Amino acid sequence: MTSYGQFCPVAKAMELLDERWTILIIREMLLGSRHFNELRRGVPKMSSALLTKRLRSLERAGVVRRSEVGGRSVYTLTAMGQGLMPVVDALSEWGIRWVGELGDADLDPHLLMWDMRRTIPIDRWPRRRTMVQFVFRDVIGKSRSWWLVVSAGDAQVCDFDPGYEVDATVETDLRTLTEIWRGDTDWRCALTESRVDIHALADVAREIPSWIGQGLSAAIPRPA
Repeated sequence: MTSYGQFCPVAKAMELLDERWTILIIREMLLGSRHFNELRRGVPKMSSALLTKRLRSLERAGVVRRSEVGGRSVYTLTAMGQGLMPVVDALSEWGIRWVGELGDADLDPHLLMWDMRRTIPIDRWPRRRTMVQFVFRDVIGKSRSWWLVVSAGDAQVCDFDPGYEVDATVETDLRTLTEIWRGDTDWRCALTESRVDIHALADVAREIPSWIGQGLSAAIPRPA
């Protein structure tokens, strides 16, 4: 870690936290990621080598603890790491309120679908296995289609067709679904403006906005 050469506690904290990707790794762990591949899905544009390096640095600093369970490495936050929860929450609130503009480079279907998978309101879904397909009209290639499967109280997201019956297909563009998830707009407005099309039986189509909901940042008030 590079020292700022200041006794200020903000400077001392940032000596650890201001390396690229570090605070995002901590965000992922606060949201429940425990295994290396889970962390990779939360930071899809970060290389595996750099993620390994950052995890080792955080482990040496006492922020992260690594253990072996069933032959797999499990990463958990120590009390020191858990103490960063209000910091990350405050950064999220500040960012959504004051630095909200999204460029095209900020749109990432991998991160969007991963975040949706871990925070959708599963209790609102049917008790049977249910699958919703998402098609991004403006995305070319393999990342164009995604499948969200909810079964037995668990949600999984796939970038390939798992072969189950599709209950509904949501067609939209990547920006629109990202804005819905962030809370920049809502399902009602997007559907009214034909920015989203839901193909399903009428009763299922009505339930899709409730099944998917919005991300945690949607509850943060925006400045007037």
